[in-house]
Amino acid sequence: MKIAKEVISVAFDIGTADIKLVKLKLASGKAELLDFALEPSGADLPAALKKIAQTRAISKINSSVSGAAVIIRYVSFPRMDENELGQAMRFEAAKHIPFSIDDVNIDSYILRNDLPDNKMLVLLVAVKKDFLNQRLTAIEAAGLRPNIIDTDSVALVNIFNFNYSGESQEQMKGKTVAFVNIGASDTNLNIVENAVPRLSRDIHIAGNNFTQKIADVFSLDFKAAENLKLNPDKEKLASICGAVETALANLANEIRVSFDYYESQNASSVGKILLSGGGSNFTGLKDMLANLLGIEVEAWDPLKNIDIANTIDVGQLKLYSSRLAVGLGLALR
Repeated sequence: MKIAKEVISVAFDIGTADIKLVKLKLASGKAELLDFALEPSGADLPAALKKIAQTRAISKINSSVSGAAVIIRYVSFPRMDENELGQAMRFEAAKHIPFSIDDVNIDSYILRNDLPDNKMLVLLVAVKKDFLNQRLTAIEAAGLRPNIIDTDSVALVNIFNFNYSGESQEQMKGKTVAFVNIGASDTNLNIVENAVPRLSRDIHIAGNNFTQKIADVFSLDFKAAENLKLNPDKEKLASICGAVETALANLANEIRVSFDYYESQNASSVGKILLSGGGSNFTGLKDMLANLLGIEVEAWDPLKNIDIANTIDVGQLKLYSSRLAVGLGLALR
């Protein structure tokens, strides 16, 4: 990514549990983290957004959407230029989305134009208008102006490609990896082949499911169970892992179904899972997921190639870095 002049970009990753603020300075292909913050989403989303914005004098933001109202497809099209694709998109999209074409906003992007048989690979995104309008209304009610609305999945791929470009990107050639970003209520799954996304899916099993299982087993309220999940006693760790096993097995099964579908359509198989998201932050999850799927699982650093301003509390940043992946990807826009 080449950025000629210095730009300050602010992103709000609006999750079920938290709003994650990321502020980047972008210049000459580099990015510097100037600020970050986490604020509970709460019942009054505009008020939560306004609280962050006013304390930092923010007026314009990038944000994203995910979940059941968002459809992402990777479609093979006859080769054409972007203008032709724009004209054909409404008709073609109707073949690939389960909603009425009149009820969605559609966008597309050409990922590859060198497929066999004069074809190209197109990323197609459709978002239900009522869902998008609710998000835009909340942003504007907080006194903010939306700059770009992206999807969580695309943001994750953007920040990975930014951090693992150059030599690391060369090492990705011929390899297929899956990004699994576990949030509070949704898990974003992206399968990337040769650094190009090929499958994206939101799975409705995530951190809250793990917390609820812990609450049930230990007879705790949700807040206490969340604290136990993130700060387990050594004596209770085995019981905590046992409590979440059913929910994690259900998530692993959904991931395996996605892998099987991808592998049935392509010559390659997924060789590694790269894990992020606040819902992945408890001891034992990485190894449990690896055992359930029989595949290597490792955490990845969304700040790998991001410079850190000297005003940043590095200790706090380390605690929350895995939760900032989507926000960082949004701020790169």
